[in-house]
Amino acid sequence: MIDGRTVVDAHVHVPRLSTLKPAWLEWAEQFSGPHDWRSAYDENGDPVPSRLDSLLESEGVDRALLFCEYSPRATGIQPIEDNLPLVRHNPERFRLVANVNPYLHHPVAAEVERQLDLGAVALKIHPVHGAFSPADKELYAAYQVCADRGVPVILHSGTSSFPGARASMGNPELLSDVVEDFPGVNFVFAHGGRGWWYDVAAFLALAKENVWLDLAGLPPKKLPDYYARFDLRRLAGKLIFGTDWPGVPGASRNVRALTELGLPDDVLTDVLSGNAGKLFPGLDV
Repeated sequence: MIDGRTVVDAHVHVPRLSTLKPAWLEWAEQFSGPHDWRSAYDENGDPVPSRLDSLLESEGVDRALLFCEYSPRATGIQPIEDNLPLVRHNPERFRLVANVNPYLHHPVAAEVERQLDLGAVALKIHPVHGAFSPADKELYAAYQVCADRGVPVILHSGTSSFPGARASMGNPELLSDVVEDFPGVNFVFAHGGRGWWYDVAAFLALAKENVWLDLAGLPPKKLPDYYARFDLRRLAGKLIFGTDWPGVPGASRNVRALTELGLPDDVLTDVLSGNAGKLFPGLDV
């Protein structure tokens, strides 16, 4: 907790460093600033569950959603199984998030089922790193699984700096039909349309009951600028806190920066944990 508020970090990457391409490590070092994220790893570059648990505890993070990724053209492959020891160490703090790539997984529905059966509370789709459209009909089978299982879908929205990424696939407009075709599935636009799609992402979040935005990778003090055409207080009702750890100078810094935006207490509480609690099953916040 931070200042008496429960904190859910809904966007966390804790891969084994040996599974990554060099650009990922460069990104983490560049954007982590003074945050000593490497202290959570051993000399072989593997995360140590007790160290990560203590580090996030010190940062005030009560729940952390752990991402895996199957993006060989951009970051590499970080299988969901690598996150299992973290969840076993502290199943209260850590939760799994599934990930599929239609170029690697077939049939995608079976792989989504497999990863959800491991305990994942959401499915992440990364069309920018995978260079595929999130509206590809092959993915509809994955979305249907999420509809049947009552879990949300997180989608990378906006740009990415990694070599091999295809920014055009991050356009939130690509999801306009999908969110209508699956009205019972909550879709979280990770990074809130970062780059030149903030307006599109915000408009969809306010127009569609099942569209939400996470704040991963977005400096909170810049949110009024990014969403200048919108009522930030109203938009905050659809925001979910996330950091994009380790590419952040500490979760506690971002939380305190959010508190300086002047949001009402109840709205701020929802951004930090309440909205996540509504979407992701079993968080118990």
